[in-house]
Amino acid sequence: MTHPHAILRTQGLSKEFQGFRAVGAVNLSIAEGSVHALVGPNGAGKTTLFNLLTGFLKPTAGRIVFAGHDVTAAPAERIARLGMARSFQVTSLFPQVSVREHVELALQSGTGLGRCFWRSEKQMRRFSGRAVELLDDVGLAALAGRPAGSLPYGQKRALELALALALDPKLLLLDEPTAGMGLEDIDRTVALIGRIREGRTVVMVEHNMSVVGSLADTVTVLQRGEVLVEGPYEQVRTDPQVIEAYLGADVA
Repeated sequence: MTHPHAILRTQGLSKEFQGFRAVGAVNLSIAEGSVHALVGPNGAGKTTLFNLLTGFLKPTAGRIVFAGHDVTAAPAERIARLGMARSFQVTSLFPQVSVREHVELALQSGTGLGRCFWRSEKQMRRFSGRAVELLDDVGLAALAGRPAGSLPYGQKRALELALALALDPKLLLLDEPTAGMGLEDIDRTVALIGRIREGRTVVMVEHNMSVVGSLADTVTVLQRGEVLVEGPYEQVRTDPQVIEAYLGADVA
């Protein structure tokens, strides 16, 4: 499906590892302002595709165009500066650093001050108001002073989202945003993504098909590194090829 207002397009995107084709000739078109889900069985190439889009891996063939720029060979930092942010992994948090300071550091990284290791309190204070706003957006304002390491799992994932949002991205990429969560945290995260999608585009890799059904405008199903089916959730979930790929699990 080609969208006239696509913020991100790939053409013939492929990645091989020592002769193994992890992603094969994928053509994606991500509509600006949409939530686009990448789904598929284990080994379908979702994570490799995600890493190609964000510049963490370089493609073997094909091209990637983001916001009008060819970023096929661009380093991850340049792609981030153009307005693409991916959710940080929990493991990248500093356990003893407060929740608010994490967000202040992320805000600062977008100003050029981020390269400077020594920061005065005065410099950091200019970010504290915005940091608290972002924490409020993700439901963590009351925990701003807590060490990040003391947060339960679901709240660490919410902090990851605040860190990605601090970069004020045009395109937000979420890798398994509800993985490892209980039902209550899943519901909270779905509501949160529903709020933060306003004014931006979201691409997410997600195993939980009810989450995909709640949020996604378009679903791309990958199998063995290639696009199997693409379309709205209701159409995709009843597609015989998709049901077969999943052996009926999660989808039927």
